[in-house]
Amino acid sequence: MDAPAKGCDCLLIFPPLAKPCEPPAGIALLAGAIRRAGRRCRVLDANIEALSFLLAGTYTAEDTWSRRALRHVAENIQTLRSEQGYDNFPRYQRAVADINRVVELAGKQHGLTLQLSNYQDPTLSPLNSRDLLQAAQTPDNNIFFPYFSIRLKDLIAKEQPSLIGFSLNFLSQALTTFAMIGFVKKHFPALQVVVGGGLITSWLRNPGWTNPFAGLIDHLIAGKGEGPLLALLEQKTPAKDYIPDFQDLADNPYLAPGLILPYAASSGCYWNRCSFCPETAEKNPYTALPSDRVIEELTRLCTDYNPALIHFLDNGVSPALMPALADRPPGVPWYGFARADRQLANPAFCRHLKQSGCQMLKLGLESGDQSVLDAMDKGINLDRVSAVLSALHAAGIATYVYLLFGTPAESIAEARKTLDFTVNHCREITFLNLAIFNMPVCSLDAERLATNNFYTGDLSLYCDFVHPRQWNRKKIRRFLDREFKKHPAITPIIRRDPPLFTSNHAPFFT
Repeated sequence: MDAPAKGCDCLLIFPPLAKPCEPPAGIALLAGAIRRAGRRCRVLDANIEALSFLLAGTYTAEDTWSRRALRHVAENIQTLRSEQGYDNFPRYQRAVADINRVVELAGKQHGLTLQLSNYQDPTLSPLNSRDLLQAAQTPDNNIFFPYFSIRLKDLIAKEQPSLIGFSLNFLSQALTTFAMIGFVKKHFPALQVVVGGGLITSWLRNPGWTNPFAGLIDHLIAGKGEGPLLALLEQKTPAKDYIPDFQDLADNPYLAPGLILPYAASSGCYWNRCSFCPETAEKNPYTALPSDRVIEELTRLCTDYNPALIHFLDNGVSPALMPALADRPPGVPWYGFARADRQLANPAFCRHLKQSGCQMLKLGLESGDQSVLDAMDKGINLDRVSAVLSALHAAGIATYVYLLFGTPAESIAEARKTLDFTVNHCREITFLNLAIFNMPVCSLDAERLATNNFYTGDLSLYCDFVHPRQWNRKKIRRFLDREFKKHPAITPIIRRDPPLFTSNHAPFFT
């Protein structure tokens, strides 16, 4: 009997659990490079498939809310997948809460704390290499085992790949990723296993890294994976004339009113000096595509996939790309991170940007106190931030402002200045993200300050520290809960934030 025809050279997988609202960008770019080099691959978004599997399950409901959520799963999914679902914010909130409730019920039956973007196992930690290895040794204990045990067997039998790659970006994916790897190693021992992605990159770029996964994972890849992956396939990397390939992903039932197209015009950060930032601590290099190339790629992608929204994944859309987008619009609404630089303080430029389809810009302000900004080498001044917020608001571009509390230079006095700045600009701030500072383990500040571990695991990316001004996490939380969030000018901003999906769905409410 003849052997089955080989369907692909490699199988690329995005594992559960992450927000199920858009395709994974990393493996789409890998697929584009592999196919452009003349090799075959198959891309699997196991995250959206596994969540769909959970939502179709049968669970015990002991309260009215749970029974309602279970009755209306299909209806709520349709709400989040239709434009009309975003016309009524309370209806949207209820749909998200009910879908998440079903996921919580599924997790509860397995002793897990599970949400649409959160996976917590009280017995295993994604920050402990021994626990990850345990997850690989006992894959049948994973909540998604009934899904992936069948799906992977069928897909590998059909495609006959020589290599299987996992894109591990978030801690919420780690335990299931290792369970899937353990399953593959048990049933397909000859298959090479490669793992890359944002979380792997952070682990490998820690100066203290030693590999605890030798013998389980054949290859770990930090940073851009196209070259190393093609080298494993004994193929040279093509010149940069390949683009992300979403053909295996675009038709998945993502929870969004149309396809959100994730796209990165650069990697790393063009500023790359902020003391609090993992990009700086990990010394990730900055590389960017030429603006003309970006416009050409977006034109092709929008023609091929007809997205409802473009999501720029860059740490900051560059000052060179901004005017290119304004002059040659992609023809689809778009949003992404930006720095509060000089051109965004120009009202005429912001109007031009709005006409290009810019729906929302995410601004990493971090603090409303200039001394704190200077101490973290943020490279912005508050007068310019004020001008930027004013110009964007006047142009009709929504803002999603990120604030960071508890950096070493801050105390409650500076935090209250951030409160004052936010109140003074409340009409110009559409959405807010409030975060408490976590010290990257390999940052310069971690070397200067007394630190201790948040967790006992060996894979933590952050550490706790003794704040030089006694501005500890407990005090910060008290300030945020009792003062900041309760201010009458800020409470409405907090309330309009889309639950769970936050900035990923925020553009649909602008």
